[in-house]
Amino acid sequence: MWKQKTVTLPAKRRGCHLVTRDVLEQLPELADVRVGLLHLFIQHTSASLTINENADPDVRGDLERHLNVMVPENAPYYEHTLEGPDVRVI
Repeated sequence: MWKQKTVTLPAKRRGCHLVTRDVLEQLPELADVRVGLLHLFIQHTSASLTINENADPDVRGDLERHLNVMVPENAPYYEHTLEGPDVRVI
């Protein structure tokens, strides 16, 4: 059986965020699946998905700090600027 569904995640500030709960809330039919494969495609030009085991929350912090060094906000060399800076959502 194949199923395709679009889900919308709430806006989040720049950073590394857990989205498992957000996805599961919008896909209640997954509770009936015993074996399967879930493909997630994020439709945002400068966002990405990573898969981590989440056993240690420090890993997410380490990853975010490393990304902030590699890809600092408002660096002068970005060509992709049409969407503007990341919005701070509180």
